[in-house]
Amino acid sequence: MPNKKYKIAVIQLNLNDIAENNLKKCISWVRDAANLGAEVISLPELYSSHYFCQSEDVDNFALAEPLYSTSFIAFSALAKELGVVIIVPFFEKRMAGIYHNSAYIIDTDGSEAGLYRKMHIPDDPHFYEKFYFTPGDLGFKTIPTQKGKIGTLICWDQWYPEAARLTALQGAEVLFYPTAIGWHPAEKDEYGVNQHGAWMSVMKGHAVANGVYVAAANRIGLEQYLPDTAGIQFWGSSFIAGPQGEILAQASHDKEEILIAEVDLDLQENVRQNWPFFRDRRIDAFGDITKRAID
Repeated sequence: MPNKKYKIAVIQLNLNDIAENNLKKCISWVRDAANLGAEVISLPELYSSHYFCQSEDVDNFALAEPLYSTSFIAFSALAKELGVVIIVPFFEKRMAGIYHNSAYIIDTDGSEAGLYRKMHIPDDPHFYEKFYFTPGDLGFKTIPTQKGKIGTLICWDQWYPEAARLTALQGAEVLFYPTAIGWHPAEKDEYGVNQHGAWMSVMKGHAVANGVYVAAANRIGLEQYLPDTAGIQFWGSSFIAGPQGEILAQASHDKEEILIAEVDLDLQENVRQNWPFFRDRRIDAFGDITKRAID
């Protein structure tokens, strides 16, 4: 029988350090989350390094790792030891010249339950991800685990209702969004409130429209590793929302934290019975959604 209730966690961290230190730090925080009762635990996007996409620099490709190497070995052993599911976002080297922004979903026995490759790749000032990442080719997937059915998307994916919908239609109970998003310091006073508000609103909307739990795991801290630049101030504010968009847990803008909330599948079913958005979709009229524009 599937679990009717289980606890999920997102971990909010400052990851502006070298890979070895970030790995040790994240292992420690995952242990803490498991000790608090979390059964499915997500780290932030690209956990193992500073956010290197602030520049276009071929030297940064050295930060990538092949599949099933350092990150998988460490977190597979940890998941098996703790009996938890761990979402591990990492910089994947698929082959020379092809790299992905990816996430392992590691099951309670240490096996790979699934792999996700970020589908939507941004290119904004100091978020130059198109230089580094090939768009994902595995599609949007719901991953069955021993704790529940998990959908994992990554950061820029969070702005796209199609990604949330296609994942939820496969049975996801929770949409996890490992994230690295923040303010350009010079813009924060003028645009910061609206930018942060839009980020929360769009994901709460995915929760409502799909009747799912949504969990976003962001970074914190000013990452200013390039000379003569202001860097990026990651805004934290990680959160977990329920299937009506209600905030179940929310972190600060500037502290390392663990957020835990309970997934209640009976509640989810009740919400979907009363708000039957899936039932009323006019799939016969949606064909144009696959066009770039309807001219």
